[in-house]
Amino acid sequence: MSDSVDSPKIAKEPPPGHVSVSKILIHPIKSCRGTSVESALYTPQGLENDRKWSIIDANKLQIITARESPKMVLITPHITKDESSAHNGILRVTFPESSGCESFEVPLDPNEEYLKKWTILPKITLWPTHDPIDGYICESVSSSGPSPSEVLSKYFEKPVHLVYKGPRPRPSDPTTAFPKLEATAVFQDMYPLLVLSEESTTAIEEQLVGHVGTQGIEEKWKTEKVLIERFRPNIVLKGGGPFAEDDWEEISIGPEGSPSIVLVSKCTRCLLPNVSPETGERDKAVPYKVIMKFRTGIDEVQKLKPCVGCNGVPMGSGVVRVGDAVRVKKMIGS
Repeated sequence: MSDSVDSPKIAKEPPPGHVSVSKILIHPIKSCRGTSVESALYTPQGLENDRKWSIIDANKLQIITARESPKMVLITPHITKDESSAHNGILRVTFPESSGCESFEVPLDPNEEYLKKWTILPKITLWPTHDPIDGYICESVSSSGPSPSEVLSKYFEKPVHLVYKGPRPRPSDPTTAFPKLEATAVFQDMYPLLVLSEESTTAIEEQLVGHVGTQGIEEKWKTEKVLIERFRPNIVLKGGGPFAEDDWEEISIGPEGSPSIVLVSKCTRCLLPNVSPETGERDKAVPYKVIMKFRTGIDEVQKLKPCVGCNGVPMGSGVVRVGDAVRVKKMIGS
């Protein structure tokens, strides 16, 4: 028997023009349905209008996510831009017909005068281990009809508010690779952007098929696809292969001279991707039990947590478009 050990796979930098943007997803309200767009502005805080709103428990002042309330992924925010309006457009929020909840509209970018009329909450909790976040309780564009809080409280069957991120900067945590990281986010879990290769879901499906019938993985998964929307990425890439971004430290997207996006950490996963973005139902096994089998040991600190995608921080402002070329400017360890 040979005593030799297989050499670890050495990642290679993809050649120019090999990797491109295949999808851009904006999630205006945290944990609600995302919107696929052809292009998006971005700043160091992430994509324009991404996670700029969240829904909170009105009594606890705690942000609600689809981790505990899966049906909120069926709430659909629609962005309509109008630069001639006082608020640059509106955010229209609609609900499944079966809910009996009527749609409402809030300002897309409320001006200072408007915000002075709204109640600001200085101590909203996302993570109990971190400083609180500020946010304004949203009011409808129209003075007639129920308020956003009233409509959403009917949907959640308890008192809740829709809140718009306040002005106080919210720092992102430093990471192992970037202990001096200086970045801010709005209502994202922690970092401004999530980058993910579309081939990764194919790799997950290939793993999944072999485990059908075990650990609560149902027969339907022999043919059903694992939608990339389950992982709630912002920028989806193609051409690099499954989990290619694991090996990248710095990329840029679009024309020469576009700002760098630094991939500061792997995205450790919870059970949220088990919630179907189409039905709002939580699967008891998929994809979490599958990614636990082959995507752990990747994050240096949280080795027992599965990782899918990378957290990114833009180093400036720019525009990302579907079809844009992705340049890998630095590989990890290079």
